[in-house]
Amino acid sequence: MIRDHWILTPHPAEASRLLGCKVSEVQQDRVQAALAIARRSGACVVLKGCGSIVANSAGGYAICPGGNPGMATAGSGDVLTGIIAGLLGQGLSCFDAASTGVMAHAAAGDLASSKLGEMAMIAGDITDALPQVWKSAGL
Repeated sequence: MIRDHWILTPHPAEASRLLGCKVSEVQQDRVQAALAIARRSGACVVLKGCGSIVANSAGGYAICPGGNPGMATAGSGDVLTGIIAGLLGQGLSCFDAASTGVMAHAAAGDLASSKLGEMAMIAGDITDALPQVWKSAGL
C-alpha cells in the first residue's frame, strides 16, 4: 500500500524496530535507514535526532544541520508533528512540510537553547520560540 500522504517521525529506536535491526545500525547510516523506511512504507519519513533526516520513497532526502541535545525532551516530537501538520494544512507537499517543519523546529530549539540552556529546555520553550523563527524567515 502506498502511503504518499503519510509522514512518519521515528526516533532511532523506533526506526530500528521498523527496520528489524539494531539502533547502532540505524545510527551508522541514518540517511539509508530513513530512505529504507520511506521505500518500505511509501511514506515521507523524518528520522529524528542529531542531523534529522527527511526522506521520501522516491529517494529524495534532506539533512537538517540545526537542533541541539536539549530538544530530546518529552513533547518535543509532538511540537514537531504540530508544526508539520500546520504546514500540510497550508497546502505544502508532505516532503516540503516535513523539511520546512524540521528546519523551523530546529531553529526554534536552537533559539530556546541560546536563551535557557540545553538542560533547562522543555517542549513548550520550542513552541514559544516559533513566532520569532517565522518572523526572522519573513513569514
